[in-house]
Amino acid sequence: MRKTNIALLLSVLCVFGSVANAQTTTYPNQTIKVLVGFAAGGPADVIGRIVTQHMSGTLGQSMVVENRTGANSLIATKEVAKANPDGYTLLFASLSHNVNRVLLKEKAEYDPLENFVPISLGAVLPLVVVTAPDTPYKTVADLVAAAKKSPDSISYGSAGNGGSAHLAGALMATVAGVKMLHVPFRGNAPALTEVMAGRVSFMFYPMIGIANMVADKRLKVLAVGTSKPMPEFPGVPTMDDSGYKDFEQTAPWVGLLAPAGTPEAIVNKLNAAMNLALKQPEVIKRMKDLGATPSGNSPAEFRAYLTQDLERWAKVVQAAGIQAD
Repeated sequence: MRKTNIALLLSVLCVFGSVANAQTTTYPNQTIKVLVGFAAGGPADVIGRIVTQHMSGTLGQSMVVENRTGANSLIATKEVAKANPDGYTLLFASLSHNVNRVLLKEKAEYDPLENFVPISLGAVLPLVVVTAPDTPYKTVADLVAAAKKSPDSISYGSAGNGGSAHLAGALMATVAGVKMLHVPFRGNAPALTEVMAGRVSFMFYPMIGIANMVADKRLKVLAVGTSKPMPEFPGVPTMDDSGYKDFEQTAPWVGLLAPAGTPEAIVNKLNAAMNLALKQPEVIKRMKDLGATPSGNSPAEFRAYLTQDLERWAKVVQAAGIQAD
């Protein structure tokens, strides 16, 4: 009787193994849903659509981007974390993937590393320090000097609490040892409007669309958050040159994730398709036009990147005393 039960168990396991192997081998054989936690037209949405459009051709199956807005991408993130790990529900994530967990802790209801399998980093979006053209500040050092002279007299805008501009500004203030006033807005556009009007001292802003505003003398760039100077802004120093080392690591990122438990073969197939997309000249051009830098890598490399990113922002949030809304 015992031998019969063991034989039956082995038989069942073999069947399940064969089914799982067949599903992996034939993947994908239906539409792949890719969730984005932000509104259509934003960097994560636009870059996600550019990448998945090319991936669809490689995989021979449609990849449909769906926007699940709300709670700084928390809604989309939790939906994918609970999805069936079969490769048909993915998350095109951003910086908020780690930051939400840092700010909310257990209330986030997910772990950014344990509940997801990294597929590949997609791109990074370098930040630039901008101010109104008629402000007296010509360098980052000028901002810091003014803040030292009069704490909280220097303000910096952002698209909201815990966003990339907020974290970058908090990091700069923490490193400089000064107090600056954070002014959150409902999006980058209204924050930038107040900066241009001079009612907010400065902000860290993604490169997107900045060059035209600088050319029209509606904005002034004090520094670029990259390791090397940007040709779009000749003569503008980097944050490294301004005394803030490795500041390029603060650049917002976007990347593709799958629910934990997704088979390795499926992850590798998605990774290969995504890295192929990121090497295409038309994809590279479209990303650069958006101010983004394509940055494909392996699942292991992306996991290491996410781990370092999580640790970095946890330290910044703690040092700056940033609280969830």
